[in-house]
Amino acid sequence: MRALLGRVPTTGAAAWHRVAGLLFQRRPAPVRLAHAAQLRALVAVLDEAVAAQRDADLAVAACGEPGPVPGRVAQDCGHQSVVIHRLCERLRNLPLTCPELVEVRAAAGRLLAYDQWMVRQALDLAFTAHAGPRAEEARGRLNGLGRPADDLRRLRDALHDRLRAQSEVGASGS
Repeated sequence: MRALLGRVPTTGAAAWHRVAGLLFQRRPAPVRLAHAAQLRALVAVLDEAVAAQRDADLAVAACGEPGPVPGRVAQDCGHQSVVIHRLCERLRNLPLTCPELVEVRAAAGRLLAYDQWMVRQALDLAFTAHAGPRAEEARGRLNGLGRPADDLRRLRDALHDRLRAQSEVGASGS
């Protein structure tokens, strides 16, 4: 009997306080990385994104080739879509606190989202069940990821330049 009386009630206000205590318990503050470390992390993800664009570009272009599209192209597009999705998630989860880098991350995220959308559209056009003249015409215009892929490369290159400039300033300051 004594063991039962010593228990915390599981109904009413006591239960609410216990649940609220678990939900709102203090967590340690996230570690704030230095600006240079945040920039390096962002550049690393963008390096991988630009490297992945080559295969995605080839997969989109393969969808636009005349004639029947081989089934392996669908597998390539599916794989590239997953790769780009994972890169978007990694980009989104970077612990960035510098406002300028947060803006760059948002721009890069939009460009990667376009790449993913383009892969999906190419896949839909190449493997549609209702191929008509308009779909074939649109499929014939597919030749790769296009200008947004170039924009992502330029953004990555600009960040590389900033990183180099920071390391030169740091090296000359020591």
